[in-house]
Amino acid sequence: MRKSILSMLLAVAVILLVAGCSNDDKNTITFWTPLTGDDGAYMDEIVKEYNATNPEIKVKHVITSDMYTKLSTVLNSGKGVPDLTIIHADRVPSYVKQGVLEPMTNVIAEQPELKEDNYLPQAWSVGNIDGTQYTVPLDIHSNAMYYNKDLLKKYNVENFLDDDVVTFDEMLSLQGKLDEGDYVLNDALLSWVILAQVQNLGGDIQENGEPAVNTDVMKQAIEAVKELSEAGLMTPYGEDGYLMFQSGNVLFSTDGTWSSTAHADVEGLNFGVTNIYAFEPDKYTNRASSHLFSMLKSDSRTEEKEKGIAQFLDFIRQNSMEWAEAGQIVASKEVNESPEYEQYMQSFFTSNEEETESLYIYTYEYYAYVQEALDKYVLDIVHGEMDVEEGLDTMQKFVADKIKENEADE
Repeated sequence: MRKSILSMLLAVAVILLVAGCSNDDKNTITFWTPLTGDDGAYMDEIVKEYNATNPEIKVKHVITSDMYTKLSTVLNSGKGVPDLTIIHADRVPSYVKQGVLEPMTNVIAEQPELKEDNYLPQAWSVGNIDGTQYTVPLDIHSNAMYYNKDLLKKYNVENFLDDDVVTFDEMLSLQGKLDEGDYVLNDALLSWVILAQVQNLGGDIQENGEPAVNTDVMKQAIEAVKELSEAGLMTPYGEDGYLMFQSGNVLFSTDGTWSSTAHADVEGLNFGVTNIYAFEPDKYTNRASSHLFSMLKSDSRTEEKEKGIAQFLDFIRQNSMEWAEAGQIVASKEVNESPEYEQYMQSFFTSNEEETESLYIYTYEYYAYVQEALDKYVLDIVHGEMDVEEGLDTMQKFVADKIKENEADE
């Protein structure tokens, strides 16, 4: 009984908290985002610039930690639902299935330039379910591989980048040839790297709507990366390979497009960016996702606010160069095709059609659980702390249990 009362009090506290973050002012669009890092400051600046244009309805940016949990709370209560949100691409299918997303039909009708032709195709299409557009894209944020130019020259392997794709075989060719303390690659965002290899091998993470983690393709992907670790080419287990790259001891760092800003702040780090490593140069994938503007179902969102949202989104379509400064691949073609955008390192990923097509966004309904399973176990598997077969079985069960948990909560 005591636990039940405590749980009820906690739920009430959360409702009051998120309600306090909401704003029912008819002249204010309440805009929730999960941008708790430096990117939140960049979005603050964009919102500030928009409000400086003196729109009839201004935007209030609310950075919301643990946003998806809080969204669930306000949706269940029906109170405090924000007027506008940023969600990740993999959330769209489940939100549509639950019936909690409002189509962008009226918003798009207000601003004719909010259309597919004006955005990167993957970023637009992930918001389209059965012909209905539920989102308008802000960006694509992708796995990327940074390289240390000085180390490539030191080990005479600058030719690895001749075709912009570093292969497993090329990296393995350096076995036993590095100075002590130097490494070919780190294990940053390793789960994303594995997902890229699954695509390179022609696989997927689902089969007929069911999670497919314990598969031959996933095994092949993990074992290929594990070979690099066993060869002594990968930064040691438990070490911060990201910082080791910044310290100048790692040739390749597989982190994110947004990391370019942090790497650029490191004095003396002479670096560039390329694609995530692959088996062959003619088939490469960069695992990606997308931040998407969306509207959750709300009885309090007025027609005037929808018009205001449309105006705000079209402003961002034309004025999101600030978002490029955050290291993101801006979805708006007006921005990413402009000469000014070329100064940003992530412009590499939209420099030609082949590069753009390499940006692969997973939209499987239970993708988040697959990602969580990989994040939890794949480092142990690759570094030999867990048997591959055991790891695959454990991850498959982890995802299945998460799905059951989710269904029980609905």
